[in-house]
Amino acid sequence: QVQLVESGGGSVQAGGSLRLSCAASGYTVSSHYMAWFRQAPGKEREGVVGLDTYGATRYADTVKGRFTISMDNAKNTLYLQMNSLKPEDTAMYYCAGRGSSRVALWWSPAVYSYWGQGTQVTVSS
Repeated sequence: QVQLVESGGGSVQAGGSLRLSCAASGYTVSSHYMAWFRQAPGKEREGVVGLDTYGATRYADTVKGRFTISMDNAKNTLYLQMNSLKPEDTAMYYCAGRGSSRVALWWSPAVYSYWGQGTQVTVSS
């Protein structure tokens, strides 16, 4: 049974930092395309960043230069380092994993087979 469990969310002031974690079980993160998504109230879920099995990344323009995705293979855990946070980054953040290593449509929630429960990030001005 595949499980993705996020942690690390919280409340910070604008300009602050948070590091999200996504621990996987029953699933090898390094063998699949992984991504972080977020969803703000009343908005659609959007792709924040994707990571392929070769280490190549794709970032949404809104977070480029501020967020960094990484992976610890030994811990089978995905991370999202978020710096220079803005109030508009406030959302529920989700870890997602595909059933393959395919990259196409990385930003589309529909192509991901596995999801975590989400962790809330709130940025105050």
